[in-house]
Amino acid sequence: MPLHPASSPGPGRRTRSWRRGGCSSGSGEGSTGLREEVLPSAPERLALDYIVPCMWYYSICVKDNFLGAALGSRVLAEVEALKRGGLLPDGQLVSQQAILPRSIREDQIAWVEGHELGCQSIGALMAHVDAVICHCAGRLGSCVINGGTKAMVACYPGNRLGYMRHVDNPHGDGRCITCIYYLNQNWDVNVHGGLLPIFPEGRPLVVNIEPLFDHLLMFWSDRRNPHEVKPAYTTRYAITVWYFDAKKQPKEQQPKTSIN
Repeated sequence: MPLHPASSPGPGRRTRSWRRGGCSSGSGEGSTGLREEVLPSAPERLALDYIVPCMWYYSICVKDNFLGAALGSRVLAEVEALKRGGLLPDGQLVSQQAILPRSIREDQIAWVEGHELGCQSIGALMAHVDAVICHCAGRLGSCVINGGTKAMVACYPGNRLGYMRHVDNPHGDGRCITCIYYLNQNWDVNVHGGLLPIFPEGRPLVVNIEPLFDHLLMFWSDRRNPHEVKPAYTTRYAITVWYFDAKKQPKEQQPKTSIN
């Protein structure tokens, strides 16, 4: 199955619907009718004990060692293969029918569903993130999370390229949570650059995120979290998935395919 080109990045064009049957409640009814305690799965524990509190308090969350070195390395190998195969064209932004200047965004991207040939590990990453978000659903205020985008595989090829300060969802397209998974081994921001500063709304601070291997970054996609990518001096990889709030997503952009 071909990868999706990056020339038309409207999120409604690439969405997966939420399948709630995959989420456990964390408890069940025994044959005697008494309520039995069921230990949370790893994604549920991560969501309840760490991600949900961080999102409530900071509006940002960083989890290191998200997949583990083995699976993370397989994801990196697949992304590097996409790069070698010329399947990461220049990223573009579209606003009011016009392509914005290349100087605003300088990465190379492709949209991946996760079941294309050679993208199985990327699909496993998406499934892991989906599982965590599934257990966050219903615990993040009034958000009704009903699906997510396909994975945006992005490469900054060095040469001092970056992405100027911006907000992921400034105009209410329905995206509520941004999840970014980093793939950069032995990364040193003092040498390689590529820092991601976040400027949380209403807070007199800057949160500097280093794009370190096997780190997952999550934050609210709206105006609460303007951010940028500082120039990178060597190849920098990341995979991003956005999740939607059904109450804020235009009907024409409602997800059509299932989260697996």
